[in-house]
Amino acid sequence: MRGKKLLVWVVAMMLIVAIPATLTGCSSGGTTTGGGGTTATKIKIALLLPETKTARYETQDRPLFEAKVKALDPNIEILYSNANQDATEQQAQADAALTNGATVLVLDPVDSASAASIVAKAKAKNVPVISYDRLILNADVDYYVSFDNEQVGKLQGQALLDKLTADGNAGKTIVMINGSPTDNNATLFKAGAHSVLDGKVKIGAEYDTPDWSPDKAQTEMDQAITKLGKDGFVGVYCANDGTCGGAIAAMKGAGIDPKTRPSTGQDAELAGIQRVLLGEQYMTIYKAIKAEADATAELAVALAKGEGVPSSMTLSKVNNGNKDVDSVLLKPVAVTKDTIKTTVVADGFWTVEQILSTPELVAAGKAVGLQ
Repeated sequence: MRGKKLLVWVVAMMLIVAIPATLTGCSSGGTTTGGGGTTATKIKIALLLPETKTARYETQDRPLFEAKVKALDPNIEILYSNANQDATEQQAQADAALTNGATVLVLDPVDSASAASIVAKAKAKNVPVISYDRLILNADVDYYVSFDNEQVGKLQGQALLDKLTADGNAGKTIVMINGSPTDNNATLFKAGAHSVLDGKVKIGAEYDTPDWSPDKAQTEMDQAITKLGKDGFVGVYCANDGTCGGAIAAMKGAGIDPKTRPSTGQDAELAGIQRVLLGEQYMTIYKAIKAEADATAELAVALAKGEGVPSSMTLSKVNNGNKDVDSVLLKPVAVTKDTIKTTVVADGFWTVEQILSTPELVAAGKAVGLQ
């Protein structure tokens, strides 16, 4: 009887040893053993982008960021979400990322003010937050990576003013179509543009465009044309290429040739570059998104691994209402049809083949040496 009890005890111990790790609470995402050592829980970085109406986020920011992270460490998992211009949805996406173990949040906020609550939740879990492209206001943000956004507005305003002056239209009336009132960048673009244009032109109508929507910008431009008349303005300040596309559609719908009313843009979207080449849009702002995405990825990976800021980065300070945030600010560049070749094409942002997609564009490109 004693021998049978001993045999049962031995068999039971053998079964315990043989139980798979998956049945004892371990998983591929947790700490594992092997080779006499341990490997830490898999690193996860969350990338939370704000919307899809601006083409850059899905065609440039996301793939460039993901590629750089994978180049730095192919084992890092990226938790990606796009809020489609819904601040409440972005809150939920951030909560999900934190629940799923994100070790760093890269957050481009839908609403620069309400995103402070996301930062608070992340800080409560000791998760650093990088404010990407748009500054999160009144929050304990760890880092900010973007462009000098007030300078963007100054470049737009100066380019428009120079063109109007060259055309003999200095001091005359323009329309201003700004960006989303919930985006702090739009506030900075607007401030920069006003600093150049105020006192040099008359502003006949001005709008803040909810959600950066091209459709809403078109409606705003329709209202401006109704208010001022077809001949009541000489140019249009538009905060980005999407809103400029809406304004140009409104002008065309009213029988106005947009080539006679210089307009501004931003982001160097493909459609915007093509309009610039054709003369329908006077200029755009090129922001080297690859440099922005790469810098953010390098910083995010370093933070996720508990390392310091990469030595290659030069930090400045930007106040967000709560603190002076350590910031990487890149330089924006104004682009007209004569500089497409030396900016967006030279950097590989767009290829000649992508830009010259119709016979009309081919002819326009040939005229400026783009072929």
